[in-house]
Amino acid sequence: MTNRLREPIIEEEEIETKLIVEEKPVKEIPDNYVMQFLTRRIFNADAATSALPFVLFLAFLGMMYIANMNLAEKNVHDITKITKEIKELSSDYKTSKAELAFKSTLTEVTARADTLHLGIKESTQPPQKLTDGEVQDGH
Repeated sequence: MTNRLREPIIEEEEIETKLIVEEKPVKEIPDNYVMQFLTRRIFNADAATSALPFVLFLAFLGMMYIANMNLAEKNVHDITKITKEIKELSSDYKTSKAELAFKSTLTEVTARADTLHLGIKESTQPPQKLTDGEVQDGH
């Protein structure tokens, strides 16, 4: 190792001057009618600048279309979910209604009353019709 503070650094400068950067040649666009039409008439800076509001409007419409489709799919999913829930609740309602109708029959009520030992028994006499005169007399 040499003392760099006392000696000038000549070697590094010589290496830097020897390095030559080679630039790659840029491919030239062929000068035919189609390329001239596209570059000079359609895709130039003025046309792009004047078309920018329309392009932004189309982008906005595209985003609105996508948002609308997502909302519609969500609504369809919710409708199918609620329809399944309604069918399930309807079957539960019909089952509960059938059980209540069965449990409220005379034989089921008397059977349950006997098991609870309430002292309630089924009447053996047929029901009697009361007339207006009997109700006023207190019979």
